[in-house]
This record gives sequence, structure tokens and C-alpha cells, in this order.
Amino acid sequence: MKRHTVTDSPYGPLTLVADTDGVLCGLYMTDQRHRPPQESFGPNDDDLRCFARTREQLSAYFAGELTEFTIEVAPQGTPFQRRVWEQLTRIPYGETRTYGELAEALGSPGASRAVGLANGRNPVGIVVPCHRVIGADGSLTGYGGGLERKRRLLECERAAALCRGARGERQAR
Repeated sequence: MKRHTVTDSPYGPLTLVADTDGVLCGLYMTDQRHRPPQESFGPNDDDLRCFARTREQLSAYFAGELTEFTIEVAPQGTPFQRRVWEQLTRIPYGETRTYGELAEALGSPGASRAVGLANGRNPVGIVVPCHRVIGADGSLTGYGGGLERKRRLLECERAAALCRGARGERQAR
């Protein structure tokens, strides 16, 4: 049986969902497109270990201290969706890729539309960084959590990456 909890974030409440093995299988924002019905999340369980680890890592991420999540995730989807979601985890912190670039990386250069649909169905937002995907012209396009949240997440990452780069330059001198 799935279990869930709700945690606060700078982007509003986040619902964390764990599968029967206690592995994170969902991270949903309020009013997120393609959000499953609340009753499918199972009972509330604030004490589940994976939720504590996820909260810790999200807190560090939002503070600009964590650039790569190490929590185990088990997103449910088609084989193609899971391939797309795996590719999302390879986009470096503070960077973006286009749908076309992801399709190319998957060996399916004509599948940018299918990549966009799979990206929009990502059930573990932020941890699996679907917000790092942009339109071919560099514009912010579709995001299940809303374009304003996408813009803020990207700005947060870019600012933290710039600060880290500046610290590295000072240390190298």
C-alpha cells in the first residue's frame, strides 16, 4: 500500500508518495497537472524513512547546497517514459536541455513531442528535474507545476551555480 506525507517548500506544499517498499514514487505540487487523485496516495505516514531523507535533500536543494539528489526513486510509467525520466536525471544542475536534445540523446531524434508528453507525466518532480527542459527557442514551455514555478526553480539553480562558480574562482587564486 502506498503512503504519503505533505511537506512545506518555497514553492508551496509538496505531497511525497512512497510505494509499498518505502521508496519515493511521487512528488507532487499543489494544483499540478496530471496529479493523481489524493485517495490514490494511501494513508498519511509522516515517519517513513524515505520521507525524512527526501525532506532533508529538498531542504538542502532549496538552500542551493545540493545539486544532485541521491534518494532512491521508483516512478511508475511506460518503458519510454522511464527512459525519458532517466535522461532528465542526467541534465546537470543549473543547466537546461531542449525536448529535441533529449529525443536525440534517446536515439529518437524525431520524438521531441513524445519526450514532451513523457516529461509532463513525470511523477517525481524536482528530484527528477523535468523543470530543466525548455523549448527549442529557449522559451519556458509547459510545466506540470506551472510556468512560474519552473522559472523560479531554474533561477534558483542558476543563482546557486553562479555562487558556487565564484567561490571556486576565489579559492583557485
